[in-house]
Amino acid sequence: MRKKVKKLEKKMVLEKPKRVAAYARVSSGKDAMLHSLSAQVSHYSELIQVHEGWQYAGVYADEALTGTNEDRADFQRLLSDCRAGLIDIVITKSISRFARNTVTLLQTVRELKSLGVDIFFEEQNIHTMSTEGELMLTILASYAQAESLSASENQKWRVRKGFEKGELINMRFLFGYSISKDEIEIDSDTAPIVKEIFKRVIAGDTFGSISRDLNKRGVSGALGGKWCVQRIRDIVGNEKYTGNAMLQKHYRNNHLEKKKCRNTGELPMYYAEDTHPAIIDEDTYKAAQVVLLANKEANKNRPKPKTSEFTGHIYCPHCGKNYKRVTNNGSAGWNCSTYVTQGKIYCHGKKIPEDTFKTICADTLGLSEYDVKAFSECIERIEVPGKNRLLFVFKDGRTEERIWADKSRRDSWTAEMKQAAAERTRQRRKNNGKSNNDSGNKK
Repeated sequence: MRKKVKKLEKKMVLEKPKRVAAYARVSSGKDAMLHSLSAQVSHYSELIQVHEGWQYAGVYADEALTGTNEDRADFQRLLSDCRAGLIDIVITKSISRFARNTVTLLQTVRELKSLGVDIFFEEQNIHTMSTEGELMLTILASYAQAESLSASENQKWRVRKGFEKGELINMRFLFGYSISKDEIEIDSDTAPIVKEIFKRVIAGDTFGSISRDLNKRGVSGALGGKWCVQRIRDIVGNEKYTGNAMLQKHYRNNHLEKKKCRNTGELPMYYAEDTHPAIIDEDTYKAAQVVLLANKEANKNRPKPKTSEFTGHIYCPHCGKNYKRVTNNGSAGWNCSTYVTQGKIYCHGKKIPEDTFKTICADTLGLSEYDVKAFSECIERIEVPGKNRLLFVFKDGRTEERIWADKSRRDSWTAEMKQAAAERTRQRRKNNGKSNNDSGNKK
């Protein structure tokens, strides 16, 4: 029997437009670089939107000191959006802009490749989804890393030779001075503040009281910022205000991470005298160091605060600082560190009772009771965007917003607080009774 075979015509399927994003990065702190970043963002925005078959998915841009993933917020956001299936193609200028570390680069490329996301490196003309893409990428990335190391070593050599000659390298800003490319001059507007700080520290004023007073008077701090304890401490401990300079107090750990490390003997240091005009004299500086040393010794004897799994994980988007643990009459809670140190005029972050906070965390994680291990494993950070609102950011990229209700004041009291309140009530009644008796006797 002859079989009947019917040919089925393939239906035409309209290809969906590719969702295309771009990534740009420049080093921080350089005006020319920042201009370059702006130009890159404009270039990619136009390039994607005029390309037929492409759908604009955004431009992700970082101003970063290093090429490490952890130092790049927008790079992390790009990866999260790729994992969420929002991007099909990523365009970037070059391998070095995307990642400086060969291992990190390949790990990222392979992850995105498994998600079906193609990365196109313009300078090298490489598509990671192509057959030969990863091989070429490995070779070129290794070359880029070696080139970065060579450039870093050359730069280190120039800087260290400058230190040996007593040259101030990369001194772009110091409160109290006006610094240009060729000259360092005393700034007549800010130098008196430096003198005042040293005088008050020697007189016995605390760093906290000085910073609060300067903020209350409207005195601008370094680069227009607010004053805090650490900024006062940094000024008092800086020998450069004497017109001398200790060189190579810090160094970078390597050319990839470029993490700033304190020099504790790993490299030679140089003390250069009369490198620039002095704001304070040597005697004033030495007297202030005595106070600093005394404070340091006193702090050694103070009990160290217990660290919590929440420490460094509760973020205030209003001022950019983390929340810190505070206690009041035995009742613990979490509040914005700016609010704690400078008051509500600088940040209106609201205190969150710790027991309430733990209850919300447990509920968000789907647990009957709070578990430290579960929190540490699942939660990346918690943001406080507004009154009684918490935004949980999970390590897998998910977010979940929660609303919490205030307890009544009495509900939040500890047993000690309730006992003290009862005692005050008894004393008040006793005093009122005594007062009434005295009035009756007078009549």
